[in-house]
Amino acid sequence: MANPFLCPRGAFTPCVAVAGLSAVLLTGCEAPLNLDAVREQSQQTVRRTDFYQSMASNSEIVALGGNAGVLLISENHGQSWQRVELPTSDSFISLDSCPDGSFVALTFSNQLWHGNATATQWTPHSLPSQEQMMAATCAPDGSWWTSGSFTTIQHSADQGASWEETSLDEDAVLTSLQFLDSNVALATGEYGLVLKTQDGGETWDHAGALPDEFYPHATYFMSEDEGWVGGLNGFIYHTVDGGESWRRQPTDTNAPIFGFVPGDNSLFALGDNATVLAMANGQWQRLSTPNLPLYLRDGLVLDNRQLLVAGGRGLLLNLNLPDATVASNH
Repeated sequence: MANPFLCPRGAFTPCVAVAGLSAVLLTGCEAPLNLDAVREQSQQTVRRTDFYQSMASNSEIVALGGNAGVLLISENHGQSWQRVELPTSDSFISLDSCPDGSFVALTFSNQLWHGNATATQWTPHSLPSQEQMMAATCAPDGSWWTSGSFTTIQHSADQGASWEETSLDEDAVLTSLQFLDSNVALATGEYGLVLKTQDGGETWDHAGALPDEFYPHATYFMSEDEGWVGGLNGFIYHTVDGGESWRRQPTDTNAPIFGFVPGDNSLFALGDNATVLAMANGQWQRLSTPNLPLYLRDGLVLDNRQLLVAGGRGLLLNLNLPDATVASNH
C-alpha cells in the first residue's frame, strides 16, 4: 500500500493527507448497523477528527499536537506517523523542543506535559496560576516558560518542581512567547501588546505597540529588531526596530494568518483555507495548495527544501519548495 505522506519530487508539488470517514446510512429500522467504517477510522493514525494546533521537532523526531489529547510523532520527516496514546482528553495548544532534545506541550487545561527525546513518554505538570495559559516554550538554558491571560508569564527552572510567576497586571492575553537567546525574549498579545525582556525573563517591559490594537494570532522574531505578526483579514505587520513601529505588508489574501514557519533562510505564513504564503525577494507570495476550507496552524521546514504543515480535520501538507523561497529574502 502506498504511503499517503510520501511526496513525489518536484518544485511546488503539494501532497495532501486528509483522513476520511465514510458515512453510515440507516435505510430501515431493521437494517444492520455497519460500523466497519467507524472502526477503520478509529484505527488510522491520522484522523478526520484531528485538529492540529502545534508542531515541534528535535534532531530525530517531529511531534504534532492537537485537540482531545491528540499527539502524533514522526521519525522520518512526516512521511509516516505514530499515534501516542496519553491518559488525557485535553487539547494540546502549544509545543516546543528543549535544548536537551526533550519536548514541552501545553494543554488548554493549564497542564504542561514534558516528553522525552523520542516523544514516547510524557509527564504532566500542573501550572500554578488560575489564568489561562496560551503559549509554551523552552528557553536556551532549558527552563520552561508559559504565557497567557492577564499578561501572566510563568517559568520553572527545575522541570516543573517549582514555578515563578509574574504579571504586568493588565487585562490582556499574551498569545506568543519567544526566546532569541539566553537573555532576550519577546511576547505579543491582545490590544497590540509587545513585551520584551533583556535579563532572561527577570523583568519585562513594553517594547512598543501594534497598530490599532491589532490582535496577533501568530508572531515570529528573526532577531531582536526584526519580526512579524499576523492575524485576521490576512494582515501581516513587519517591524525592523524591535516593535516600536510596524508596517503592514501586502499579502493578497483575506484569510486569517495563524502561524509563521521559519527556515534557515526562509519564512512562511500559514492561514485559513489551506493558505501558505512565502516571503520571497521581500514580498509575500502565495504558494499553490489544495483549495480546502481548512485552517493551517503550524509546520516545519525540512532540509530547507520541504515545508511540512498541519491544520484542521487531519490536514497535513508536504510541499516541495522552489528555489526562490529558500534564498535569503530578508
